[in-house]
Amino acid sequence: MLTLVVSVIFFGLLIFFHELGHFLVAKKVGIGVIEFAIGFGPRVFTKEAGETVYSIRAFPFGGFVRLVGEDPEDETAEEESSFQKKTVWQRFAVIAAGPLMNFLLAVILFSLIYFAFLGVPVYDSTILGEVLPNGEAAKAGLQPGDKIISIAGEEVEDWRELVKLIHNNPEQQIEIVFERNREVNTVTVTPVRDLEIGEGRIGIGVQTRKYSFFPAVKMGIEQTFWFIRFMAYSLIQIVTGRMAPDVVGPVGIISLVGEVVHTGIMNLLSLAAIISLNLGFLNLLPIPALDGSRLLFLVIEGVRGRPVDPQKESLIHFIGFTVLILLMVIVAYKDLMRLKIF
Repeated sequence: MLTLVVSVIFFGLLIFFHELGHFLVAKKVGIGVIEFAIGFGPRVFTKEAGETVYSIRAFPFGGFVRLVGEDPEDETAEEESSFQKKTVWQRFAVIAAGPLMNFLLAVILFSLIYFAFLGVPVYDSTILGEVLPNGEAAKAGLQPGDKIISIAGEEVEDWRELVKLIHNNPEQQIEIVFERNREVNTVTVTPVRDLEIGEGRIGIGVQTRKYSFFPAVKMGIEQTFWFIRFMAYSLIQIVTGRMAPDVVGPVGIISLVGEVVHTGIMNLLSLAAIISLNLGFLNLLPIPALDGSRLLFLVIEGVRGRPVDPQKESLIHFIGFTVLILLMVIVAYKDLMRLKIF
């Protein structure tokens, strides 16, 4: 049940941000919005405000914003607030806003992770940030927050000096002088030899300082652009045949959510950010029925000075939509087989 609830919230957040992008820019440029819907199928909740109906539908794996005059053959196409009455670049902005909002969501989630969960190592201090359970330091009685004064008779002033003395004394009994609650104490510890590099280890970690707001946002932006570059590189590798495609559908994503939800909120936020980036990136590709193909048709219209024949464009989108539905069915079947549900 937990997996189902978290998955609905998970998909709802990604879809909401995507459709919100279309909605906000449409409103900004004066396009009427008939309906803002999260999900597909029968309506389970509706609220009408002004000209727009806001709805939540039975199946949460999708959503849409229905605009006035979006279909050139619709009777509302000649209205002043029609999508068709706006300039090419206004329509381009409305369509591009969906994927871009998915990128913005990733920035927000990554920034939240850095701000609330991750920190910057404090190397100019000798205060213990972490003491691993069952490590030699824990067995000797050291605790997070203890300030190390000296190791093996040598005073230490920063973390690098502290680590160097421990590394240099594998399997050698050493005295560690530390301060706790303004009291100075001494313990004896024997660092365990790391079999790979031969250095001593006692099971301690550096203290970290939380990112402040603006550095966290900066890190969130950098993380987002790193993933976008990685996805572009992976796509090139797939197109050139150097990498086999590995596609996961909604069923597979629900399975991932079920695995990650038990590992903590930070990992769940990270997964949401990565999937939001994938959703935005995929939608920008010139695949019929997706935002990217609609953007391509608008670019062609801008270059030619006249739109592509609406019937031809609709046919291309219809074929693309049919192929996408078929692909989703195949991917869902493979996900179910992978999970051994059948």
